[in-house]
Amino acid sequence: MTRPTQTPSPTGLKRAGFSSGFGVLAATLGSAVGLGNIWKFPYLTGANGGAGFLLVYLLATLLIGLPVMMAEITLGRTAKANPISTLQALTPNRQPWWLIGVAGMLAAFLILSFYSEVVAWVFAYVFKALRGSILSSDPQVTEAAFNALISDPLQALLWQWGVLLFIGGILLMGVTKGIEALTKKLMPLLFLLLLLLCAVSLSLDKAMEGLAFLFKPDFSKMSATVVLTAMGLAFFKLSLGMGTMMTYGSYFRDDQNIPQTTFRVMSADLCVSMLAGIAIFPAVFTFGFAPAAGPALVFITIPAVFSQIPAGQVLMVVFFVLAAVAATGAMLSMMEVPVLILHERWGLSRPKATLLTLLLLVLMGSGCALSNSTLADFKLWGLNLFDLFDVVSSNILLPIGGIFITLFVGWVWGFDKFRQALSNHGQLHNEKLVRAVFFLLRYVSPLLILIVMLKGLNVF
Repeated sequence: MTRPTQTPSPTGLKRAGFSSGFGVLAATLGSAVGLGNIWKFPYLTGANGGAGFLLVYLLATLLIGLPVMMAEITLGRTAKANPISTLQALTPNRQPWWLIGVAGMLAAFLILSFYSEVVAWVFAYVFKALRGSILSSDPQVTEAAFNALISDPLQALLWQWGVLLFIGGILLMGVTKGIEALTKKLMPLLFLLLLLLCAVSLSLDKAMEGLAFLFKPDFSKMSATVVLTAMGLAFFKLSLGMGTMMTYGSYFRDDQNIPQTTFRVMSADLCVSMLAGIAIFPAVFTFGFAPAAGPALVFITIPAVFSQIPAGQVLMVVFFVLAAVAATGAMLSMMEVPVLILHERWGLSRPKATLLTLLLLVLMGSGCALSNSTLADFKLWGLNLFDLFDVVSSNILLPIGGIFITLFVGWVWGFDKFRQALSNHGQLHNEKLVRAVFFLLRYVSPLLILIVMLKGLNVF
């Protein structure tokens, strides 16, 4: 049954919210699932010990990912506002904790600037797959096709702007009719497409080699670096530290079970990653390709693999539609952060806030789009704009945001307020869980995120 979606806010504005439990789950999962589930996590699992790596990742998620996600969502739902207003409303004595929200908005802008270009490649490949222009068993041919796309400044810009307009159009429809309505359709589609590709991949000759790469435990590969990799994934993979979960939390219904929802999101997110690995690596091994991660896997290896499978062109279209679906949910949540802040803090109407966000992203993102062509030689601190925005956001802003959110909840907001909010004012009888999560937020999670941050900055 659909519940009322209007919620009170300290900003004084009437604001929409998610209308159903499934809508909450779909939108939050859409934020957590991204291209990393497809091109990064499965490969890292296989390359770092299979089932052994998964165990470390799950432990790290329980110590870092889930507590921080619960904290962000709980803060957002309590204040019913954007991240900046949320932290202002919940902070005593006018302390400047609202700067966490500013850092989150900056991180969202930086990530969207380069991530929108990667998503642009995915959308371009949907159309290339439909035309069959990238269907070749020779990786050199598929590599040349990919390089031709990213080195063409006109194509790079037009595809990026097209993606931004597509996401902006969804946000213009609002929270309930835009974000929630779309993610409720996209998330089931994501799982259906994954299951279809898994069925095909598992029918191939050397499917077991791919599964062994993914799941066979190899504890000899366990090392401090592998543990740090798992810790980093546990934090970055769930869309934390930039205000997305706080923003979506502000749209949660008051009776939503936050611990249950976050656990379901974590489980479904991991399931998507594993299904992606099952869909990809049995086929990769069957046709003798080396497992890889990143753009090389998606844009070079995958077309070459599908060219050798019956109905390969159709399946390749399915794969890139799947990747586009995963990317869309992540982009919606990131772009919603500045849109909501501009709407509630600057008093802009939602359409004006969305259009201003799009304009800023076109200006910032164009530099990233041209980093492989016109601006290839333009570098700051030895990095092009694409890589610079990635490093600053991923290695600095997101960990800082995560650390200060845990410190705020653990040392400023306090246990009593956190318990009341997380337990729906005592309606959920989970005292031990609340105490465990609060202990992690106060003592464990900030320390582990700091270690991840120092590792990302190559301090050790």
